[in-house]
Amino acid sequence: MTREEPRDARVLIERVFRALADGHFHSGEELAGQLGVSRSAVWKAAHKLRALGSTLHAVRNRGYRLAGAGEPLDATLIRDGISRSLRARLRHIEVAWTVASTNTVLLERSAPPPGECEAALAEFQSAGRGRRGRTWLAPPGGAVCLSLSWTFAQMPRDVGSLSLAVGVCVLRALGKLGVRDLKLKWPNDVLVGDAKLGGILIELRAEAAGPACAVIGIGLNVALGASLIAQIGATGLAAADLSAAGTSPPARNAIAAEVLDACLGGLLEFEREGLRAFMDEWRRADALRGRAVTVINGDERTRGLARGIDVSGALLVDAGHAVRKFVSGEVSVRPVA
Repeated sequence: MTREEPRDARVLIERVFRALADGHFHSGEELAGQLGVSRSAVWKAAHKLRALGSTLHAVRNRGYRLAGAGEPLDATLIRDGISRSLRARLRHIEVAWTVASTNTVLLERSAPPPGECEAALAEFQSAGRGRRGRTWLAPPGGAVCLSLSWTFAQMPRDVGSLSLAVGVCVLRALGKLGVRDLKLKWPNDVLVGDAKLGGILIELRAEAAGPACAVIGIGLNVALGASLIAQIGATGLAAADLSAAGTSPPARNAIAAEVLDACLGGLLEFEREGLRAFMDEWRRADALRGRAVTVINGDERTRGLARGIDVSGALLVDAGHAVRKFVSGEVSVRPVA
């Protein structure tokens, strides 16, 4: 969707999306009557959804069907799914149809008070991003795209390893929903096998010797569809969704609630204990340990065997002559085939 898309058109696209989110066929006539618009307007909105990456079936005499969308995101359902003890720390949560980036939404706002959180979710991000400026692709209804902002009263000593702790929180959340056998790839990827299921992007706003606000973006692929998975694969990155994890994907509102719950509890742990509280779980989920890897840092390439992480969250690589340390945010890591 371009920025020039008229607001009325954006609203209608969202309404058509919600009407089709049950996964059943609905005729153009039925949708037009339900939404109070012309069949031509329904046709344009439905095909705009397809252009945004949604898997849309249009069949003569049957109508339109949106495959794999599931229930629309709902702020009330998500809040209600968070445990009572942690829900009080969530001062505000909102769901938008489309934003440039949920991280950007929170970065443009004042930081919440220490110990409290704000959350933003969107059905579609027009400029979703991952580490190192990479684009994050997800169709409406096909992913959970959320960000939360959290203010630390003081900058944590282990703040550089926060993405590792959040990765453990995501695995805890998905484990509660029955999703097993996921792995973590240093420093911020959630994997099914060697394919990327999700990613974490952390952006910090801090003052010297004062509070530090972390905006934590989390993207999880729920039902991308074969076409988009192939499109992402053409860029050289293997992608996966929860359908590939061997279970029926949980409802997206349940996923969002569990992830926020796990992150709220995890951030409190991180404040008290730093990365130490997450080390054992991270090491059990380490997708790279013992594997040959190439670490790319600018123009430098280092090849060796991954030896896990140290207590600060740095990646350890046995390069033969020495074990080298790499700090999150400075390198990318690729398993050697």
